[in-house]
Amino acid sequence: MCRALIARGHEVCIATTRHGLSGLNGNGKGPQLYNGASIHFFPVQWGDGFKYSRPLKTWLDENVRSFDVVHIHAVFNHSSIAAARACRRHLVPYVVRPLGTLDPWSLKQKSLRKSLFWSLVAKRMMADAATIHYTAQAEFDRVKDSLGLTHGNVVPLGIGSSDSVLGPQASPPAPSNHSPCWAQGQAETPAVPALRGPYILFLSRLHPKKGLDVLIKAFVAVQKHQEFSEWGLVIAGDGDAAYVSSLKQLVSSNSADGFVRFIGWVSGDEKRDVLRKASLLVLPSSQENFGLCVLEALAERVPVVVSRDVNLANDIADAGAGWISAIDVASLQKTISEAMAHEEQRLSRGLAGKLFSKNFSWERIAEELEKMYLAIIR
Repeated sequence: MCRALIARGHEVCIATTRHGLSGLNGNGKGPQLYNGASIHFFPVQWGDGFKYSRPLKTWLDENVRSFDVVHIHAVFNHSSIAAARACRRHLVPYVVRPLGTLDPWSLKQKSLRKSLFWSLVAKRMMADAATIHYTAQAEFDRVKDSLGLTHGNVVPLGIGSSDSVLGPQASPPAPSNHSPCWAQGQAETPAVPALRGPYILFLSRLHPKKGLDVLIKAFVAVQKHQEFSEWGLVIAGDGDAAYVSSLKQLVSSNSADGFVRFIGWVSGDEKRDVLRKASLLVLPSSQENFGLCVLEALAERVPVVVSRDVNLANDIADAGAGWISAIDVASLQKTISEAMAHEEQRLSRGLAGKLFSKNFSWERIAEELEKMYLAIIR
């Protein structure tokens, strides 16, 4: 996002904590060039969730007045509160992107803590924002209905081309939906283990809300049919060790170790590789603010199966780029078996997805963000 704004001639600076990032030092007083953007990294004093950082608060108080607009990402943490307060104090307009945290499903998680936080600080923070940045219309509608927040702009996230986001690519890949991996003579790579045939891909954080247990059970039931016996399920991502262990135990208890593979977190060339070789991407989340992995799959002509709670679901249905399923084993089993059985449908919906994904170039998104910022400043 920042690189795209910089490319349009804007001065962009990021202020954040270095929580969860290894190999970073500094107290935030001097910016570091990180992935093409100027970033001030600040230490965290306490709180894995709240991430209290007094140095970040001090820097914001001293420097926020030099900016035309501040874009705050997230709600329920210290950096967001500190940024909003500094902006109000120095009369600098600010935007808040809630990242799906105001979705009714999200608010029910740790509800007592969030209710208290909302009453004490977050409600005013959102009310005083110049606008709220939603990344999907469905997110805007849900928050408006549940919290009565009516001021907002919908600007989606973006994806780059395969070259710019997923890494260099020597030549366009052949469509992966019409033949299994082994039939194309593709060698096993670190990202994609050798499988007997085509595979469904899950590519996301491994978290209970993602519906992975439902997907595993549905896939195991479908794979038992002779016509789908060559199919595999590749699970790419990482999460809490205990939860990942429970998923692996679920696979083992169903004697599915031979065709369900956990490959861990992938990025760069490995991510591109695992995407382009997939025949179908499935994301049956109970709450998904945007679903960037869905767009990345569509950009590679890989059709998708998503739940109705993925905020891009209606857009995907309108574009004819995939299938929509309820989040229960029977419904998902029926939907993925339909997708697996009809190669021509996977190809046509994959092509529709490729066309749909062109609406989400970072160049186009940066132009929309620029319009939002300029309207606020004026």
